[in-house]
Amino acid sequence: MFVDAETLAERAAGVRRRVTAAGSGQEVTLLAVTKGFGPEAVTAAVGAGLAEVGENYAQELVDKADALGPAAGAVWHFIGRLQRNKVRHLAPYVTLWQTVDRAELAAEIARRAPGAAVLVQLNLSGDPGKGGCPPAASDELVGRARDLGLDVRGLMGVGPAGPPDAARPGFRDLVERAERLALPVRSIGMSADLEVAVQEGSTMVRVGRDLFGQRPPRA
Repeated sequence: MFVDAETLAERAAGVRRRVTAAGSGQEVTLLAVTKGFGPEAVTAAVGAGLAEVGENYAQELVDKADALGPAAGAVWHFIGRLQRNKVRHLAPYVTLWQTVDRAELAAEIARRAPGAAVLVQLNLSGDPGKGGCPPAASDELVGRARDLGLDVRGLMGVGPAGPPDAARPGFRDLVERAERLALPVRSIGMSADLEVAVQEGSTMVRVGRDLFGQRPPRA
C-alpha cells in the first residue's frame, strides 16, 4: 500500500517518540528501510525528511537509484547480506556499507569504492545462516578494513528472533566493542526491538514496517 510523505512523517514522529521514551539521551539516526517497496516509497521518505534510506537487496537498490536519479536526494545504505560480485554494481550509489562481515568483502569494496564508509557487521544470534562475523573476530576485521583504506565508522548487528529483550546481551556487547574501538556508529535496533537497542546505546535504528507497513510479498 502506498504511503504518502505526510503519513510517513506522522509515523516517523511516532518512531522518534519511542526512541526518546527509551531514554538514551543521545542522537539516534532513523534509517528508512524500503525493502520490498517501489521507488515511490523512497520519494515519500525523502519528502518526510528521511533522506537516509536502507536497502537489503542489491538489485532493488540499483533499480530504485536508477529510476529516481541523484536529484531524488536519497542517501543510500546497503544493509543486506552482500556477495562480492554485487559490489561493483552498488559502488556508484552506496554511501554507507553496513554489512562488511569478512575480509574478502572489505577488499572488494576497497577496490571498487576506495575509502568507502563502512560498518562491520557482527553475528549477534550465533546462527551460522545469518550474516555477520563472530563478535570475537570484530577487532581483527576492523583492523583489516582500516588497513585497506576503508573508513570504518562503526558496528552493525541484527537482534535474534524472539522477544525484544532477548536482543539485549548482543546489543550490549556490540556497543562495548564499538566503544573500545572508538567507533561512533552503532547500527542496532529495528521496528520490534528498537527500545532495547536505544537503551543499550544504539546510534542508528533501521525501521521498515513501522514506517511503511507490511511489505508486499517478494516476486
